[in-house]
Amino acid sequence: MIEQPARWMRKLYPHATWRMDPEEHAVYLTFDDGPIPEATPFILKTLADFNIKATFFMVGDNVKKFPGLFQQIVDGGHQVGNHTMNHLGSFKHWTTTYIINVFQANELIHSHLFRPPHGWMRHSVYYWIKKYYRVVMWDVVTRDYSNRLTAEDVVNNVKRLTRNGSIITFHDSLKSIDKLYTALPESIQWLKDQGYEFKVIP
Repeated sequence: MIEQPARWMRKLYPHATWRMDPEEHAVYLTFDDGPIPEATPFILKTLADFNIKATFFMVGDNVKKFPGLFQQIVDGGHQVGNHTMNHLGSFKHWTTTYIINVFQANELIHSHLFRPPHGWMRHSVYYWIKKYYRVVMWDVVTRDYSNRLTAEDVVNNVKRLTRNGSIITFHDSLKSIDKLYTALPESIQWLKDQGYEFKVIP
């Protein structure tokens, strides 16, 4: 259920994008939580080495702290998305507080895409957010953030669950970077070997 959400979970947010065109042999790499100096440069270099683009769902406070990294993402031709100003969990905050936080982040990120931290929103939040943003969830979560998984486990999640149109989520974070040194290039190489095209969320 975590790595690939069940149908009932997708029905909670019916207007959200969980997967792209299933008839298209393409995947959409996404990175959550950055930018940070400990992880983002490696991710950008790896993507550049493979000549592919990705979509970065960024925390506004990190963009504020590291504007140069944000600009590197934009200059690299990658897509950007909003991940709230302070990585807020929707159920821990009032609806108004959460929505204000999202709009504060967008003053820095300037995106029409939004992904909620932890993949959950109050329905009162969802009602408002979907009016202004394309809500993008995922088809595959690599769980690169988990201290119970190795880098090879992360790669195996990609191999086991990826299909046409998959939105694959990695994390641009301290929890993930040690695994990404191995898992990211191995995952990309495997996807290329399977003939997948790499695209960004439009």
